[in-house]
Amino acid sequence: MTALPNANNWIVYPRPKPQARLRLFCFPYAGGGASIYRLWPNDLPSAVEVCSLQPPGRENRLREKPFTHVTPLTQALVPIIRPYLNLPFAFFGYSLGSLVAFEVARELRRQGGPTPLHLFVGGRRAPQTPDPDPPIHQLPEPEFLIELRRLSGTPEAVLQNAELMQLLQPLLRADFAINETYPYTTEPPLACPISAYGGLEDAEANQDDLAPWQEQTRAAFKLQMFPGGHFFLNNDRAALLQAISEDLYRYL
Repeated sequence: MTALPNANNWIVYPRPKPQARLRLFCFPYAGGGASIYRLWPNDLPSAVEVCSLQPPGRENRLREKPFTHVTPLTQALVPIIRPYLNLPFAFFGYSLGSLVAFEVARELRRQGGPTPLHLFVGGRRAPQTPDPDPPIHQLPEPEFLIELRRLSGTPEAVLQNAELMQLLQPLLRADFAINETYPYTTEPPLACPISAYGGLEDAEANQDDLAPWQEQTRAAFKLQMFPGGHFFLNNDRAALLQAISEDLYRYL
């Protein structure tokens, strides 16, 4: 992966495209990093430049302290991405990343800055819907590992590697804290269209959880479900990127 020219550690380009006509900023899920999106340029329109967000605490920033609350994270992200909003742009967020992308879009609007042409979200209930599950980010380690295994987002080989889990737990707990302490505040709907995606077998964000995203836009809304569970974006990436591409082509 190549860093953006003159960029900091927060934004990573899987494939720089100097002639791009649109930038797609991609926000990672809990415990994930910029590498989630390393192959996305292969299946998106050639005029789209993928910009992967790399918040502290993950991958090459593993030793940095991660954020534990959405507001400081959002306020840190906005001035970082502003220099890269000189092209039309869209946001994609997955699971926790959906929440962060949504709040960054709202913070840009509060500051009178440019706002995304389109917001793509996946694998997360609408932000105004309360979390029905008890929080897990402060559980003792044995119980925390049980919950991670139930969520199926961490490979079993990683869960069984005690040394690796010691490195990853601070980030995982911090990311879950962001999600579990999120204080939704009512604001007017966004002006941009929203496309929401989910897995048909995802117990964490089913179709009923995703449908209320429609309340967060005064433009078009689309809900599309894919085969698979919570991590359908890994298992059915080509179909997901085809759906995203269909929306992006209208802006190119």
